[in-house]
Amino acid sequence: MSQDDGSDRSHGDPSRASSRKPSRRQESTPAQRALALLVRREHSRPELTRKLLARGIPAQDAEAAVAQMAAAGWQDDTRFACSLARARAGAGYGPLRIRAELASHGLDDDAVAAAFAALSQAGEDDWPTRARELVRRRFGPALAGVPGRRKAADFLLRRGYDGDCVRAALREAPDD
Repeated sequence: MSQDDGSDRSHGDPSRASSRKPSRRQESTPAQRALALLVRREHSRPELTRKLLARGIPAQDAEAAVAQMAAAGWQDDTRFACSLARARAGAGYGPLRIRAELASHGLDDDAVAAAFAALSQAGEDDWPTRARELVRRRFGPALAGVPGRRKAADFLLRRGYDGDCVRAALREAPDD
């Protein structure tokens, strides 16, 4: 049991309120807020700017903070694109879906091309093989008839694989 020594230790004590630190959010500069977002994960320039604007930072200050992060090497659209493409390919998504997601982040064609070049250099761009493995994991080694094949094809199309990859993945043997 605790003993009461008569002192008031409640959180509502006004004498204690003045000794507490002010909130970090009130003190943060736009650059600090941008860096705090980048510490959590990579962001594209447009995405980082949008998040800063959503947090009430004026547009000019947000742009300057993002430019400062890019100049310091903390933000890089190509690095972001490569990271996102690698993560999505590893999760079983196809090139069409990855390209669309990169475009939705406001990345230019050079960053998207660099991301796919990085996938190619790492040997992660064998899309028909990836699609075949995905079907095998999801539906088992043998697809049962036409309905099973249609279901698998629809699944691959939703994941962002093109028609050629889908046809190659659904063949019984690679040389069929």
